[in-house]
Amino acid sequence: MAIRQLCPLISAALLLIAAPAAWAHSFPRRENPCAGQQLQTAPSQVTIDYDAPIERLFCSLKVLDAGGKNLALGAPMVGAGGYSLSVKLPTLKPGRYTVKWAVLCVDTHHTEGSYTFTVAGAR
Repeated sequence: MAIRQLCPLISAALLLIAAPAAWAHSFPRRENPCAGQQLQTAPSQVTIDYDAPIERLFCSLKVLDAGGKNLALGAPMVGAGGYSLSVKLPTLKPGRYTVKWAVLCVDTHHTEGSYTFTVAGAR
């Protein structure tokens, strides 16, 4: 085959190899506390680890009580090379809490989600 005939094939192969990296999104790999977890002791922070790096300036992490009030202390912090998002919490009372997160992957894809955890009452 002539080089001119190989160029389109090589270009197509390179696009297929590079495509998965270009279409990446940041989704949670691990949460602490975990989704649906019932805790005996209230956590001092919520941390979510992502499978792709996130943009520091375009992320949010809220921890809402049953009335919808955000209890997060300050802005969320990005750590672990851009793969983790966390927020400090006050001492939580027994009850159910909703974690709402939204991030922008470094490749500009936006993802968001939510989950709940419960702090058990004293027995």
